[in-house]
Amino acid sequence: MPSLSCHNLLDLAAADEAPLPSPTPLRLPRVMSVASPASPTSPSPPAPPRRVIVSHRLPLRASPDAASPFGFAFSVDAGTVAYQLRSGLPSNAPVLHIGTLPAAAAEAASDELSNYLLANFSCLPVYLPSDLHHRFYHGFCKHYLWPLLHYLLPLTPSSLGGLPFQRALYHSFLSANRAFADRLTEVLTPDEDLVWIHDYHLLALPTFLRKRFPRAKVGFFLHSPFPSSEIFRTIPVRDDLVRALLNADLVGFHTFDYARHFLSACSRLLGLDYQSKRGYIGIEYYGRTVTVKILPVGIDMGQLRSVVSAPETGDAVRRVAEAYKGRRLMIGVDDVDLFKGIGLKFLAMEQLLVEHPELRGRAVLVQIANPARSEGRDVQGVQDEARAISARVNARFGTPGYTPIVLLDGPVTPQEKAAYYAAAECCVVSAVRDGLNRIPYIYTVLRQESDALGDDTPKRSVIVLSEFVGCSPSLSGAIRVNPWSVESVAEAMNAALRMPEAEQRLRHEKHYKYVSTHDVAYWAKSFDQDLQRACKDHFSRRHWGIGFGMSFKVVALGPNFRRLSVEHIVPPFRRTENRLILLDYDGTVMPENSIDKTPSTEVISVLNRLCEDPKNRVFIVSGRGKDELSKWFAPCEKLGIAAEHGYFTRWSRDAPWETSVLAADFDWKKTAEPVMQLYTEATDGSYIEQKESAIVWHHQEADPDFGSCQAKELLDHLENVLANEPVVVKRGQQIVEVNPQGISKGVVVESLLSSMVKTGKAPDFVLCIGDDRSDEDMFESIVCPSNASVKLPATSEVFACTVGKKPSMAKYYLDDTVDVIKMLEGLANAPSQRPRPAVQLRVSFEGSL
Repeated sequence: MPSLSCHNLLDLAAADEAPLPSPTPLRLPRVMSVASPASPTSPSPPAPPRRVIVSHRLPLRASPDAASPFGFAFSVDAGTVAYQLRSGLPSNAPVLHIGTLPAAAAEAASDELSNYLLANFSCLPVYLPSDLHHRFYHGFCKHYLWPLLHYLLPLTPSSLGGLPFQRALYHSFLSANRAFADRLTEVLTPDEDLVWIHDYHLLALPTFLRKRFPRAKVGFFLHSPFPSSEIFRTIPVRDDLVRALLNADLVGFHTFDYARHFLSACSRLLGLDYQSKRGYIGIEYYGRTVTVKILPVGIDMGQLRSVVSAPETGDAVRRVAEAYKGRRLMIGVDDVDLFKGIGLKFLAMEQLLVEHPELRGRAVLVQIANPARSEGRDVQGVQDEARAISARVNARFGTPGYTPIVLLDGPVTPQEKAAYYAAAECCVVSAVRDGLNRIPYIYTVLRQESDALGDDTPKRSVIVLSEFVGCSPSLSGAIRVNPWSVESVAEAMNAALRMPEAEQRLRHEKHYKYVSTHDVAYWAKSFDQDLQRACKDHFSRRHWGIGFGMSFKVVALGPNFRRLSVEHIVPPFRRTENRLILLDYDGTVMPENSIDKTPSTEVISVLNRLCEDPKNRVFIVSGRGKDELSKWFAPCEKLGIAAEHGYFTRWSRDAPWETSVLAADFDWKKTAEPVMQLYTEATDGSYIEQKESAIVWHHQEADPDFGSCQAKELLDHLENVLANEPVVVKRGQQIVEVNPQGISKGVVVESLLSSMVKTGKAPDFVLCIGDDRSDEDMFESIVCPSNASVKLPATSEVFACTVGKKPSMAKYYLDDTVDVIKMLEGLANAPSQRPRPAVQLRVSFEGSL
């Protein structure tokens, strides 16, 4: 099926950004698979789709090698998540990695190197000029976006955490993401490949990719926190980033908190709502359902066991055991950055020794400081602080042969780390904010595997864990602490060292059961399956690309859903004799965001011209009150009005109002109104609208999250107190409404159709235009003959049209109220455009021969 997207809509990166000096595009196969000979007896099963893993760095190591034609020897980096996740993908599925080269080899760009890495490692490098990469990674990503995602606002240009927003750095970020999209474009088979994008460095990539391939199957996983909407909304380009995530089919987060913050940002910035169905959270976005997944990354059990089985690990274990014999060893392993709380951990260790003198000379905290991933004064400040605090504590409590805090800030091999993990009886993680942090997972597994290192004692461990770390919800047996409270952390460390062995074993077993069953393979398999499920409807819909720049989006609609044009509707309009035109008001002939809701002179004029044609019956079908509509449409003498969703109906200005029921009891209002009043007083920005037949609670001006929560509570409350009343409680677009039973726009349409049929003027042309949920009842009445009580003639021309490109029971759409008025103008002018009958000239030839 051909795509209807706008290819090359515009270059999304800034116009003033220098073009990327990329090498000549490679002629690479779009599908990399090994052909197998065809079987003459039975066809081989189709190969599974290729998985394209896109991350900032390729899962490779590079070491200088003079013998190599490229100057470097490359090997797989098995410690990266991008490589470890392969264990959860189908074994026969091709996998392609796309990312930048390791920093050491970044200048070795060439087509020959690309072909070599592709052939030997299934890795395709993205080449970024060094200055662009520095602005992209160290500028925008690490010193603006990364601190902000971890809740640190750049309040001033001199703030320690990061840089203020700079438009030039953002343009560099877009240019780098565009380069990734260029590389993907060379090799991607969009109808087959599954693309999995990783982390905040590539937040803009889904938009670039969706622009080029509207039906691409795109998943995105954010490995860092997603901050609360109050923090995220401070980003000047916040809408761009949210829309970019929504251009993916599946968006993954470590914890529900991060997902909740993302959903709140979608609600507050774009007015989007979400639904949870059968365990899946979905956001409706221009006809596409964006699925939100919550599952933390696990660890690679096989990779850890290979480290344990290495001979070097056994030697390291013996050295550590001898060095700390008779000590109570605690371990901390952290990257050197602002958010790991290393200084707070050292202060807690000092507090522990102050409050518990009996632990002096026995308790030891070994802190392994991993190399920093970024550069700048913030990193240097963390290192200086850690050294200063550890030096002070060691000077105060240290003795010959005893050092309370051992800071290892040089290179530490994986085998040495494993030895410290296995020897420590407590792991302390005191990060003040962290995306996931797999250190407690690794510690748990290595304590379990300690028998392979010569320790055959019962397996036990204790974890002191910050409640602001992503792995905290999954480790329910950990001692959770507020890392900002030094006293609380110190007390938790003391509790861990004094915990009975039986309790330590129970906590350890609980953790190990979770970690071993929710490893990185489980995470990757689950994400892969959900991505396929999220993309299953791609080929059953048509796609349009709309929007400019980073606001680009794809509209996905059913194959039979199309735009209603004047040229399409005028011919059947001209040849029919009994026409019924049904129009919603707010959002259809009047813009939804208009403050003055009075109809314009243009609207009045076009309605009057339509009503003047005796073949037309024109009705405004609205939820508004009859008095308001009567006043507004007083100039329209022949216009019919159905007010309050059809409870009141009149066929013309001078006709009497008819009610849908002979007698109505509105005593239920005495029960409903006090309940609504209670929620109005408790919800700032909400108000009650009184109608003759209904009562409505509005919350569009309230806080989106709180208003939605209150609406749900109010709905349940009203359904309970009005259970025995002849009413229906409905939740609409930012409203909760109570109506008498049997009242809806669908019912009034059927009533109008029935009246016309009884008078012998069954409509042979029906046009129905609306924009919201209540209008779907009208559409159902005219497009689903099997459900309607009144049958239209088989030859009737029926046009159900919704305003805006969105899922609907209508088969047609118009973009906005401007298009609606143009459509009505075209119909109003149609009768005068009828071709006149040819004039027959009769010539008399008197006197002719």
